[in-house]
Amino acid sequence: MTDAPRAMRGRPRVGSPSLLEEAAFELFLENGYAGTTVEQISTRAGVSRNTFFNYFAAKSDVFWVGLDASIDRVATSLEAASAGAASRRIALLHDALLDAAGRLGPSDVPWVLTHFELIGSTHEVLASVIGRATRLSNVIERCLGDSAPAALSRSLSFACVGAVVAAMTSWAEAGPGRGSLASHLERALSPVLSGFAAL
Repeated sequence: MTDAPRAMRGRPRVGSPSLLEEAAFELFLENGYAGTTVEQISTRAGVSRNTFFNYFAAKSDVFWVGLDASIDRVATSLEAASAGAASRRIALLHDALLDAAGRLGPSDVPWVLTHFELIGSTHEVLASVIGRATRLSNVIERCLGDSAPAALSRSLSFACVGAVVAAMTSWAEAGPGRGSLASHLERALSPVLSGFAAL
C-alpha cells in the first residue's frame, strides 16, 4: 500500500526567478534599466511586488542569479580548505573556481554582459557587481587564511577576482561559439595562481 501524497500547506509559490528575469529583461529593452520599476517587472511576470522581493533584494539582482549560485558553490567548496599549506590552498582555489566556471555553458552568460549598452549604463548595476566581487574576494581570502601574510592573501583574492571579471568579459564577447566559462577562466587565472605559488 502506498501513502497518499501529503497536501502542501498554504498557497503554492507563484512565479520563479527565471520568470521574473525574463519579464525584467523585456522591460529593460523597452524602457531602459532606469525607466523600469520593480512594480512593472512584477506586473509583467503576473506576480506581486512581494513575490519579486522573495527572490531578489534589489532590481539589479535579476542580472546575477547564475553568478550568485557560482559564488555560493565556490564558497561551499572552499570551506574545507581552511587548513594546509598555501600551495595546497591555491590548488583547491583553482579547482573550486574552475568547477564553478565549468558549470556555466554558452547560454549562461549573464544577460547584462551582452545587453549593457542597450539598457543604458547605471550606477546601481555597477554597484551590484562590486558587491559580488567583494563577496568572492572575501571567500578567497578566508580560504587562504593564515597560510600567507594578510596583504598577500588580500592581493591574491583581488587578483583572482580580476581574472574572473576578465574571463567573464571575454566569454561574453566571444559570441555563440564561446563554450563554457572554464576555458576563458583557465587562461586568465593560471598566470595569477602560478605567480603567487612561486612566492
